[in-house]
Amino acid sequence: MIGFLNGSIISIKPTKLLLDVNGVGYLVNISINTFENISDKKEISLHIYTSVKEDSITLFGFYSETEKEMFELLISVSGIGPKLALNVLSGIQVDDLKTAIEAGNISRIVAIPGVGRKTAERVVLELRSKVDKIIEMESRGDSYSVKSEAISALTTLGYNYKTAESAVRDILSSAKDISLEELIKKALGNLNK
Repeated sequence: MIGFLNGSIISIKPTKLLLDVNGVGYLVNISINTFENISDKKEISLHIYTSVKEDSITLFGFYSETEKEMFELLISVSGIGPKLALNVLSGIQVDDLKTAIEAGNISRIVAIPGVGRKTAERVVLELRSKVDKIIEMESRGDSYSVKSEAISALTTLGYNYKTAESAVRDILSSAKDISLEELIKKALGNLNK
């Protein structure tokens, strides 16, 4: 089984990439979150999950080990296959999904395109006791609470979750020590351009 690949990107789309590893081209399915982390790079390393069926071998690549671990947890839920799990990880950050599962926030999971209420309920039921094993990429200190509070404020003002989350993440990537008020002001400024 292939567990890790390191090579240069031949071509890339938001959900797939062709990776040259020593002259062999591997077609790898990726999440939009992974795409956002690697789209500006030429050489990359990916954690790989290999799905083997009787008629196909499919590779799923992840920028972080944490995202791969969440993917493996998601496909352990009955009714969720690799493609739906990848879709879930494209619609929400790993730490936000973990928080939603721990809190039993079914409405947040249902907000992900392609995920229905029954699937969201199964995810919460089957994974609530397992997600604490996943070590988060970012510490859940001040920056996490500021991030979640800012997203909450923007969604209360009528912006959809994905748009609000993207705007907040963009600002936090360049300004780590920012107050909640300043973060909301900057996000509103960017969203209203």
